[in-house]
Amino acid sequence: MVLSTERKSKEERREDILDAAIAEFAQKGLHGASTEEIARLAGISQPYVFRLFGTKKELYIAGVARCFRQTLELMQRAAEGKRGEEALHAIGEAYGRLLESDRLYLRAQMQAYAACEDPEICAVVRAGFGDLVTYVERVSGVESQELALFFSGGMLMNVLSSMDATAEDWGRRLVEGCKKSE
Repeated sequence: MVLSTERKSKEERREDILDAAIAEFAQKGLHGASTEEIARLAGISQPYVFRLFGTKKELYIAGVARCFRQTLELMQRAAEGKRGEEALHAIGEAYGRLLESDRLYLRAQMQAYAACEDPEICAVVRAGFGDLVTYVERVSGVESQELALFFSGGMLMNVLSSMDATAEDWGRRLVEGCKKSE
C-alpha cells in the first residue's frame, strides 16, 4: 500500500505516516519495524518521518495513542444514547465487529501490550486502557466484578482473534461464551 504523493498539509502527512506506521508496527513490532518502510508506505522521505515524530519510539507511541483513541471513539459511538446494560452490550458488539473486520488493528493492539516492557510505552498503554475502563464503567454503571468480566472477555476475544481460533470449534464456543456474558 503506497499512499498518494499529492500535496498535503502537515497534518494530513502526519495521519498518512501514522497509517503506514500502524501497519508496519502491527506486522513487525516496535523493534522489527523499519522507518524506511514506513516512509515508503506513506509516500514520503524517511527524514520527514523523523522531522514530524522525532524518533521511531515517539512514532510508535503516537500510533498506540491513536489506536486507543479510536477504540474509545468506537465505544462512544456504540453507546450513544444508551445507558446501563444496553450500553455495555452495544460496546461489546461494536468491539467484536471491529476484531472480526480489522486484523491489522488487532495486531497493532497486541504489539502495544507486548511493548510494555518500555516504561514510556507502558504509560501510554495504561492511560489508554484506563480511559476505556473509565468510560465503560461510567456509561454502563456496572459494578467492578461485571466490569472486570466484560474486559476479561474482551481480552480473551483479542487472544482468540489474534491466533484466528475462530476457525476452530473450541474457539467459536469461547467467542460465543464471551458474547453471552456481555
